[in-house]
Amino acid sequence: MTSRSIRIATRKSQLALWQAEHVRARLQQAHPGIEVELETFTTQGDRILDAPLAKIGGKGLFVKELEQSLLRGDSDIAVHSMKDVPVLLPEGLQIAAVLARENPHDAFVSNQYQRLDDLPKGSRVGTSSLRRRCQLAELRPDLQISDLRGNVNTRLAKLDDDQYDAIILACAGLIRLDMADRIREAIAATVMLPAIGQGTVGIECRADDAELLALLEPLHDNHTASCIDAERAMNLRLEGGCQVPIGGHAVIEHGVMVVRGLVGRPDGTDIINAVISGRPEDAQELGSVLAEDLLSRGAGEILREVYAQQ
Repeated sequence: MTSRSIRIATRKSQLALWQAEHVRARLQQAHPGIEVELETFTTQGDRILDAPLAKIGGKGLFVKELEQSLLRGDSDIAVHSMKDVPVLLPEGLQIAAVLARENPHDAFVSNQYQRLDDLPKGSRVGTSSLRRRCQLAELRPDLQISDLRGNVNTRLAKLDDDQYDAIILACAGLIRLDMADRIREAIAATVMLPAIGQGTVGIECRADDAELLALLEPLHDNHTASCIDAERAMNLRLEGGCQVPIGGHAVIEHGVMVVRGLVGRPDGTDIINAVISGRPEDAQELGSVLAEDLLSRGAGEILREVYAQQ
């Protein structure tokens, strides 16, 4: 039992609040009697909804305000979706714990069709992600793919309003919001490689807060953390953000880690895939070597061209 109170910084979206409440419940379960309060923030990424993320600075826009609150000492921990967290953190902060991963795959959501393959030529598909757009364009160049921003409910409402024939979301978000029934197809990673960190909740705090680091330890999932380490090591070497289509996903099966990576042009005309396997304890090295493989086969040229056009 501890007398310490913990202030959680979180975004105001329904999914972000679910994640923060989940962390609060896990903390209270691990440390009976602990006081945990939520402090909500509207981030720049939440405010700017009329432009693609790639054009306004990327996914880091969803975490910056929360990190500033940590650095000021106004909050103790920030709860993030790991796919939104840049690979380089502000000095003095660290990811103290990652929770066990939910379903990491992308979800095909439609009111008329059961699978991505069922969509007729010319169907309208909405997504906010260059990674998804890139892979969709390669898989189905006959589709009309357009940008889709907003929280989960907003995106579903646009689908239900017949603005799209289908949309692509993350399975994890729908499952966490008790909307798993909206998932028509969980798209296999071999068909659409997930985002780095997708399906994983991470907890960020000040690196010098030893007491808090100890309190967070029971929430940490080593299996998931190893996979996230590999994925983020790959992204670090690629210097990737959400401005370019980069996918990365690691799994551990029968004691072996398998890491897949992808870099492609936004229009899907050139996609480079790579895979590597090895020991889970070498997760970061595996991710870095995978990135070098991608770079050696032309990923660097693609990334330079994409950044030059922004």
